[in-house]
Amino acid sequence: MEMIADFEKTELGRIEIAPEVIEVITGLAAAEVDGVAHMSGGFVGDIAERLGRKNLAKGVKVEVGQKEAAVDVFLIVEYGYKIPEVARKIQENVQNAIENMTGLKVVEVNVHIVDVEFKSEKKTEPEEQPHRVR
Repeated sequence: MEMIADFEKTELGRIEIAPEVIEVITGLAAAEVDGVAHMSGGFVGDIAERLGRKNLAKGVKVEVGQKEAAVDVFLIVEYGYKIPEVARKIQENVQNAIENMTGLKVVEVNVHIVDVEFKSEKKTEPEEQPHRVR
């Protein structure tokens, strides 16, 4: 069952924020952090992307209540970055983005590092030796 946050009622009606909105905000905020190579959507998410569907909520799970949200982020870090620092920056960025955009209080941002990506160095071709004319 999908829960929709019904966190505010005004004289004109209710304001509802779907969990998918929180997922997209989380995914974008996490991807902004230096050192994040990719979000990890698992097998199904990766197939969907190969079929041309851009999934901005890839690698994100959320639980949304009336006034609070908890999120789990699954991602791949670039080799060479300090994982604890990257994870803390993700937690801060995600919390700030969700709280500023939705007004929900973020009670947890759990960061799951599932892999490390090694950047392959470009193979440099040996410089061509000029041909001498004799």
